[in-house]
Amino acid sequence: MTEETTATATPAAAATPAEHRQAIQAVLDQIRPALQNDGGDCELVDVSEDGKTVFLRLQGACAHCPSSIYTLKYGIESVLRELVPGVETVEQV
Repeated sequence: MTEETTATATPAAAATPAEHRQAIQAVLDQIRPALQNDGGDCELVDVSEDGKTVFLRLQGACAHCPSSIYTLKYGIESVLRELVPGVETVEQV
């Protein structure tokens, strides 16, 4: 991997809550096309004050899919935990 690729794939630790939220949104924007390919999407609703919990709303086909918990926990949450320092869990609202 080049430095440019690494910088894109792994956002640096955010200094402020706004920067942390922007880093989360940037990662969601990277994975959004995969959700949209299946007729779904997700919306960042909120981030806890400590930045450890991300609250998302699944939309479209993802909102009512029986497998949405797997998409949320094993897909979205695992990517966010890997790429955004401090994120520990994702909750659906």
